[in-house]
Amino acid sequence: MSNNKFPKDALNKINRKAGKNITENQIKRLAGSVKPSTLQSEAQLRQLIKQVASVAKLPVTESTINDIVSAVKKSGMNPNNMEALMKMMMKK
Repeated sequence: MSNNKFPKDALNKINRKAGKNITENQIKRLAGSVKPSTLQSEAQLRQLIKQVASVAKLPVTESTINDIVSAVKKSGMNPNNMEALMKMMMKK
């Protein structure tokens, strides 16, 4: 994803899973706001989850947010590797 172009297959998969029409620009705007520290700070991670839910126009419960935060923390994922984050999210 280093060529600054969001892969169309990823965008199609996101839209299929969400059942919504999320644009490439919306995803780029969200991704541009994510820093490595975002995944290390629980408050920032919770805010990101809420922003993603808002863009997708999907309700997200506090329980679901807790589950996502827990999964990210347990994953041991390198916060500098956004491609790994995308792959993890695509599996869900």
